Amino acid sequence: MTGPAGFDTVLVVDFGAQYAQLIARRVREEHVYSEIVPSSMSAAEMMARKPRGVILSGGPKSVNEPAAPSLDAELFASGIPVLGICYGAQLLAQLLGGQVARTGTGEFGRTELWARPGSVLMEGWDPSTQVWMSHGDSIVRAPEGFAVTGATAAVAVAAFEDPARALYGVQFHPEVVHTERGQDLLRRFLFRVCGCGPSWTHASVIASALEDVRAQVGSGQVLCALSGGVDSAVAAALVHRAVGDQLTAVFVDTGLMRAGEGEQVEKTFLDQFAVDLVHVKAAERFFHALAGLTDPEEKRKVIGQLFIRLFEEVALEHEDARYLVQGTLYPDVIESGTADAATIKSHHNVGGLPSKMRLELVEPLRLLFKDEVRAIGAELGLPAEMVWRQPFPGPGLAVRVVGEVTRERVGIVRAADEIVLEEIRRAGLDAELWQWFAVLPAVRSVGVMGDERTYGYPIVVRAVTSEDAMTADWARLPYDVLERISSRVINEVRGVNRVVYDVTSKPPGTIEWE
Repeated sequence: MTGPAGFDTVLVVDFGAQYAQLIARRVREEHVYSEIVPSSMSAAEMMARKPRGVILSGGPKSVNEPAAPSLDAELFASGIPVLGICYGAQLLAQLLGGQVARTGTGEFGRTELWARPGSVLMEGWDPSTQVWMSHGDSIVRAPEGFAVTGATAAVAVAAFEDPARALYGVQFHPEVVHTERGQDLLRRFLFRVCGCGPSWTHASVIASALEDVRAQVGSGQVLCALSGGVDSAVAAALVHRAVGDQLTAVFVDTGLMRAGEGEQVEKTFLDQFAVDLVHVKAAERFFHALAGLTDPEEKRKVIGQLFIRLFEEVALEHEDARYLVQGTLYPDVIESGTADAATIKSHHNVGGLPSKMRLELVEPLRLLFKDEVRAIGAELGLPAEMVWRQPFPGPGLAVRVVGEVTRERVGIVRAADEIVLEEIRRAGLDAELWQWFAVLPAVRSVGVMGDERTYGYPIVVRAVTSEDAMTADWARLPYDVLERISSRVINEVRGVNRVVYDVTSKPPGTIEWE
């Protein structure tokens, strides 16, 4: 995969770091296009992409392990500026003749860094600055020709530079918000060292995507698999702007969406954008297919297969269609295709619907992160409640109904979920949370309502904070908010007599229950 033409590019070399995507996103926050590449890529392949700079990510290995990922050292003689972070800094030091060793003193978490005068990347920093460290090995000797520009109480070489060769290394993580001036450091690398221009803007990204779609599609007819989620909605709106009436959006309504979402899809794409919309109302078929199933993976599989089957039925009625739009995002591509991330998951978007459909994929969002997609959706005029909708699983409420999925049980969790959404927004907490929703477990509990014994369902309320969903912490919701949620759910949702709050972080739990 290569980046878009006309944009300065910075490559992020992934050594298996949990923060590789975060580095790329931090670069893009400065309106510079970034692309993640595997460490196995040769220097010649990197240079062929004409990057303005290269950033080497951290990683879980020790550079002294026999099987540790390495790098084509020809990169350092190419003249392309390089910034090594954590493992990347250690590898830079080792490959150029420095020394990396396990000293017995690692650093984890916030650490005081002493910046030395004369640093290009840390010019203007206070002598003492808080940075974020996470390493066991340490650089004990910088390579010849490098100046040591930062140290800590435990590490003599916490930052080093050779401006003449445009090579830089930092043991800490500037991409993490806990590093006080981390974004400043990245900004200086991008603009002062690499000479990048801030051209990766929402307007320029839209213009480039429109041009690419028109070039690919020409006068051909296009189908879009519209789920109602953020990604497919933005993809549909973008392609519609590019090709207009050549697009037909197919909305397969599973009956498993949140309250009001199906109606909003119709209102947005039929009324606002005047898209040719095929609304497949298939709730009965999905509930029939899910009858008796309790295993989460089996439920997901059945929902996915039926969704494809229904889409195929519509596609057969549009024999002139030659293209299929999907809301594939950049993280989907990374997780499904890079050497270091291939074992994470194989995303449902990547690879597309069955090849027998003979539709060529159009993926206008495949270079974008989620936050960029939301911003572009807003720029295209999609309603705020759709653009800023919290993440929602592909199988919908089926994975928030533990056990068998029935119309009754989905109705219960949908009604409870609507109350949770309303009360969180009413309290002004939605901007602080990653996700907040209701779960219906496969148990019943005894209760008392109106002096009578009840035997009803409990509702589990789940609310988490997160940066990227890789890890998450349970949200410390105010007691009065929890009280309002509990009172409303029990009083307004028939069949529920108890509300509990999930205080499990990820890990060890997951955000969703199934």
